[in-house]
Formats: sequence, C-alpha cells, structure tokens
Amino acid sequence: MDDLALLFEITQILNAPGPLPRSLQQMLKVLATEAGMERGTITILNPETNEIQIEVAQGLSAEARRRGRYKLGEGITGRVVETGEPMVVPRVSQEPLFLNRTRTRGREKEEISFICVPIKINQQTIGALSVDRRYQDLDLDRDVRLLTIIASIIAQAGNNLMLLDREKELLRDENLQLKGALQERYQMGNLVGTSGRMRQVFEMIQRVAKSNATILIRGESGTGKELVANAIHYNSSRADKPFVKVNLAALPETLVESELFGHERGAFTGALQRKIGRFELAQGGTIFLDEIGDLSPTVQLKLLRVIQEREFSRLGGNATLKADVRLLAATHRDLEKLVAEGLFREDLYYRLNVFPIYLPPLRDRKSDIPALVEHFLSKFAAVNGKEVCRVSQGALDLLMQYNWPGNVRELENVIERALLVCDGDTILASHLPPTLQVRFTSRPGPGEGDSCPVRLSLAAQVETLERELITEALIACKGNQSKAAHYLDTSLRILGYKIRRYGIEPRRFRTPRS
Repeated sequence: MDDLALLFEITQILNAPGPLPRSLQQMLKVLATEAGMERGTITILNPETNEIQIEVAQGLSAEARRRGRYKLGEGITGRVVETGEPMVVPRVSQEPLFLNRTRTRGREKEEISFICVPIKINQQTIGALSVDRRYQDLDLDRDVRLLTIIASIIAQAGNNLMLLDREKELLRDENLQLKGALQERYQMGNLVGTSGRMRQVFEMIQRVAKSNATILIRGESGTGKELVANAIHYNSSRADKPFVKVNLAALPETLVESELFGHERGAFTGALQRKIGRFELAQGGTIFLDEIGDLSPTVQLKLLRVIQEREFSRLGGNATLKADVRLLAATHRDLEKLVAEGLFREDLYYRLNVFPIYLPPLRDRKSDIPALVEHFLSKFAAVNGKEVCRVSQGALDLLMQYNWPGNVRELENVIERALLVCDGDTILASHLPPTLQVRFTSRPGPGEGDSCPVRLSLAAQVETLERELITEALIACKGNQSKAAHYLDTSLRILGYKIRRYGIEPRRFRTPRS
C-alpha cells in the first residue's frame, strides 16, 4: 500500500465514531499489516508525575505494556517527549540509550530498527508514537515523514475529543447552574409574604414538597398558584426531572385530551403523525394542570384513571403507558359547587383534594403589600435598567387602601407601569393608574355591599399630591425646611404654610447631625 492510501485509511479509522483507544488500536494494526511497522506503541505523558506510559500497543503482551514506563528524558521515548523531536535507532542492539523496557527485542534473528516521533497538541508534546522495523527495510526519511503525519492526525483526533469533553463539561456545568438558578428562583423564600396566612402556605409547601402526593392549589386568579407549583416542584425529589405546565383554560375542548395524553397517527381527522402528550413528556417529573375545573367529563374520566392506575393510553392507540408523574392541579373555581351541579366528577374531586393549599387573596393579606412592592420594584428596575429605588409614602398609602380584585398579578402590573412612567428615583401617587385614585367610604352604593369607591375630587387629589411632594422633599433634605423649599423651588414662607396646613412634622425626618 502506498503512503497516500495508507494515510487515507488511517484518517478514516480515526474519524470513525467510537472510543478513541479502539481506533488507535486498529490504526496500529494497519501499520503492522500494511506498512511492516511492528510492535507499534502510543505512549502518553502524565504531566503530574512526569511519567510516560504505554496507552495503546500492537504486538505487546499486557505484562510488556505494564513494564513500558519511562521518566521524562529517560531512554529514546523519554527524550522524544522531552525534546519534541523525532529519533531513529537504526540498530537497537548497538544503541546504549535504547532501554528495551518491554523486553521484547533481542529474540529475533534479524536486526531491528526503532523509530519514535512526538505527538503534539498546540506545540506541546503529550506523548509519542513508536514502531519497530526490520533494519534492511529502513527508509529513514520516508518513515519519519510518514509517522510524523500520522502523529499529527492522532493529535488532531485527541484534541477534538478533548474539546468535545470540555464542551460536555461546560454544558454540564451550565445545566447545573441553570437548575440551581431555577431552584433559587422558585424557592419558598421568593414567595413574598410575612403575613400569618402566607406563613401557613409556606409551612404546607414545606410539609408536602418532598412527597409524591397530589396537590390541589386553590385561590382566586392572580394569587400566585403557579408560583406555588414551581416552589413545590423545585423543592421536591423530582427537581432535576421535567416540569410540564398545562393551562387547560387556554386549550380548545377538542384538543385537551390529545394535548394531555397524545394521539396516534390517524386517530382523528388531521392527525397526520403520532403526538407525544404532556403526561408522557413529564415522565419521572411533575405535571401542573392549571384551571382543572374547566375539564370536560370525558377528560375527567381519563385523568381519574391516570391518578388511580398510574397509566394511560394515547388517543386512538391500544398501548398502555405507565405514568410516573407527580400531579399538581390548580383552580380558581368552586369545585364543591361544580360537584353539586354535576359538572365535576365527585370521585375525581376527592382524588385531587388529597392535600389542598389555599392561597389568600391580596385584600386579606395587605400587610404583605410593602414587601411585594419592594420585590416587584427591584425586579422591574433591573429588567428596564432604571434606578427607581423607592415608593413614596403617599403612593404606598394608595396601594394599601385599594382592594386589588386582580390580586398579586394586578399589583405587579401596577408597579411595572409606575416604574415606566417615573422619571425620578421615587414612585409618587401621581405615577399610579387612575383606578387607584379612589377613596373607599363606609357609605354603601346603590345595589352594592359594605363599601363604595368614590373618586377623589380635583382639590383633594391636588392636596394629596402636595402633601406627598412636601414629605418627599423633607425626607430628601433630612427635615431641613430651607433646603426643602429650595428643592421644591418655592419660598420658605409658602412651604411653612403648607406644612402647617397638612399637619406635617419636619422633625420626624431629621437625622442627629441635622
């Protein structure tokens, strides 16, 4: 075989899929059979011990391979690795540097020649390729040139493998970082609230997170049911497994069954190929079914089978699939009323209601509003690159007075809007939407309950804004009225009049040094 054909075959071997040592072993065998290069070895330098040892060999016993160890600079192989230059021994019997550590030379009747070339990656020698040849067959220039090319091909294959391993390691680290970020994002500590009602929720999540129990999360829209589901999953033993979320209210009724359980090709008109359902995608992990109260009776029956038997079938299929899935469900609807009306299966209700968690509406935990405001302000300031750092007392008073029919989600939207329209470092009452510029009185409105929202008059809103601006100026100036008057671009006399009118006490804002 000519050199070009030999190099082509070796390249094909080293580029083939499979473990690199096996490819190197096959390459040495080709050198022996096609090029007459016997007893080929590939040695690798251990940078920690500076010891060179045989990694792959052709024509050597396991015992001979074990003996083939050299210190850096020791023997022919040690010098090649140390200097990075090839060496040739025409007659090993006449070369004192040739150590014959493997004890395999000297038994042949013919004289043996030894060729050793370095294996380099990025100009750094990592090992050596060596072969034996019969002395009379030796063509020095050709053999060194050929083996140097082969050593470069080996180095490239090894470098590619190292890069692949490094990339896998980076991906593994990134995956771990992402999982850690998800776990940090959905820790119970990020469910903001210090009220008694929320402490009860935290305690219930702690109790149930590590189990496999079915959880029913109940509460009005916008209370944070999905956030509770996230906290349960990412604090459970399934945290590193899939977490699949399904909003049942957002799916057409005709597609719910296919989305949850999948379908086979031809199961119905338009089913052109097999579809994997959400339960199958969530194998080993958790599935979160939001708005469970909107399920049709047919899908309710199938879901009941999944919970009871832990198995399901694709739509139009006969195969039974196991469901190793933890089920979390949520609803804002009155399931007990739906059961009484025959719209929700009673047996499914009791299967889902194993461990209910009730999320209180925001109006029942208003003491959490300051902490929630701070949380959302920090979140949206970072996202939008703004430096808003606080909410004024006047704005906070309005937030505390409002009844929040949209719950925490509505509060989140209000803070995001206020931050976007705010040009300074403080959100004022004027930055809040008009829906919050109301006062709740104890006078019932026509056909209404205990309270009636009454919009503030223009004069009242002006007074509220003036009081807030003066308070913020006194805070900024640490109670100094002269500096506050300059801050507001007004006279000290007018400011003093307003302070007395609104009953503001500047001394409250002074520091010991002022």
